[in-house]
Amino acid sequence: MLAVVVTFAFSCKNDAKAEVKTVEHTNTNEAVAKLDPNATYAKAEFTIEGMTCAIGCAATIEKRIAKMEGVKSSKVDFDKKLAMVEYDEAKVSPESLTKTVTSVADLYSVKDMKKVDAFSSEEGVVK
Repeated sequence: MLAVVVTFAFSCKNDAKAEVKTVEHTNTNEAVAKLDPNATYAKAEFTIEGMTCAIGCAATIEKRIAKMEGVKSSKVDFDKKLAMVEYDEAKVSPESLTKTVTSVADLYSVKDMKKVDAFSSEEGVVK
């Protein structure tokens, strides 16, 4: 049995070359510098259903929200299924936040969207 497994493992060599991809990274300090100091900012919290991991799901959604024009800060807490977003009310709406989350993948859904005066957990909010 062991010989079969060893033979199989070594007979399936793949000579594919590693693909190199360049990923554009947006500097969040530049994004914050572009925010309108005279804008009215609101804070929203909402539940995101359908996430299965912290690195792939939560981090991807958090980055996608952070890239939205008018978003000052975003944090997605995988364990609590909670998103916390501070945004310019003139440029971002609860509907656009929902659309951004659900456009990442069909399995994500937004529930219990509410405006708050302060986040449940101010700790770790990406600015």
